[in-house]
Amino acid sequence: MLMQVGLQLLLSPLSSNIVVRTACCSVGVALPMYSTFKAIERKDPNEQQKWLVYWAAYGSFTLAEMITDKLIHCFKGPGTLRPERCAVSVRLMVDGGWFPLYYHMKFAFLVWLQLPSADGATQLYMNYLRPFLLRHQARLDYVVGFLYGEMDKFVATHQTELQFAKKVLASIVLAANQVMKEILRPGHKDVSRSIERPTELEEDSHPEHED
Repeated sequence: MLMQVGLQLLLSPLSSNIVVRTACCSVGVALPMYSTFKAIERKDPNEQQKWLVYWAAYGSFTLAEMITDKLIHCFKGPGTLRPERCAVSVRLMVDGGWFPLYYHMKFAFLVWLQLPSADGATQLYMNYLRPFLLRHQARLDYVVGFLYGEMDKFVATHQTELQFAKKVLASIVLAANQVMKEILRPGHKDVSRSIERPTELEEDSHPEHED
């Protein structure tokens, strides 16, 4: 019964904007994240390899999704460039009818990536992603090395600003922690007073009994 209700909500056009996107986020990110955590904590090399392959496949899909979205919205029609539309997100593309039932197909694709019987992530990685990366590995290594070098230069150049930002962030966190303690403290005081009152009454009642 619960499964039928879930499928009706998932396939209902009225709930597609909420339910299907939530399902995609849960299946595509939340569940794999927890499964990756379990694989790391259990120190299982097979599970770690499995989820490394999944994140590689998921990352390549996300990158392709983002690039495709920008390309589609750069064009109003065949041969017509509309640069002002390049900033429109893939959510508007789907809601606007460019690709009907896109999130339903994305949900099915994410399930296929993880399903043990299909092992879609391994198929995608071994058949497409791995050959592409091996073919362009030298160029990609150069680009990655260049980017990391630029980041190191940026950090070294702006060390003072980063230290200042770190101190500001630490002070904000400390202030927020103190505010939370101040908010919670009255409740603790009331509890302590309620505990102390019966003891005070008992102490006051003892002399009367002694007399």
